[in-house]
Amino acid sequence: MSSTPSAFTSALVAFGDWWLFALRAVAGITGRAFGRREFLRIAVEVGANSVGVVAITGLFIGMVLAVQAYGQFHAIGLETSLGAVIHISVVRELGPVLAAVMLAGRVGSAMSAELATMRVTEQLDALACLGVDPVKYLAGPRVLAALLLLPLLTVLADVMGLLGSSLICLHVYNIDSYHYWRHTREFVKVWDVAVGLMKAVVFGGVLSLIACHRGFNSKAGAEGVGRAATEAFVVAFVAILMIDFLLAMVANTVYAVLWPPTNAKVI
Repeated sequence: MSSTPSAFTSALVAFGDWWLFALRAVAGITGRAFGRREFLRIAVEVGANSVGVVAITGLFIGMVLAVQAYGQFHAIGLETSLGAVIHISVVRELGPVLAAVMLAGRVGSAMSAELATMRVTEQLDALACLGVDPVKYLAGPRVLAALLLLPLLTVLADVMGLLGSSLICLHVYNIDSYHYWRHTREFVKVWDVAVGLMKAVVFGGVLSLIACHRGFNSKAGAEGVGRAATEAFVVAFVAILMIDFLLAMVANTVYAVLWPPTNAKVI
């Protein structure tokens, strides 16, 4: 009985501490508390060095979706609708989620381990002694890089997913290309692309803040550094899935309000 309130209280305290950390990091972005060279270095690590893994992931996800869905759609004679179903799934859900997960695993863990090492070696304390806010100086550019570059990586994942699915559908299963692209154009709208990019921006900010927060609050020693990197990925992965669900609900509600369905009356 006594352990449950304690665990809940600890979770609330950790969540509140994360929000205070996030506000300081955002203040570092708006106040330009870091150098341009430091931001460019991190941007290359977050963006350019992640292009390969994101592109390969998007390509094969599109191919796998085409292979798995073709049998069911072909059985009911709707194989030309595969383009619409796969592409809207990639653009709205799989593209931003997979790009964010890849970034959390590749870059988020590295961010957390780097900052945890700086904490263990007392480099963060040295910055504070020099009058520099370590959160603004170190977390600010990392959060900004993730905010700006994850949407671009999401676009790359979307394009590669569409390319992979189209390659399988059109050149392996020989689906009629005209109806394939016509159904895609009818069902995939600008709204779907905008929703996917909005999710990417939110995911980038959340996963970078989680990674930096874990690094700044790591325990001492090599074990603390490894644990911080692991916690950064696990917490970011769970947060991405939870936020994806909430954003999907909000996006569907907004779409229903802006463009209500027209119920034609059958006479």
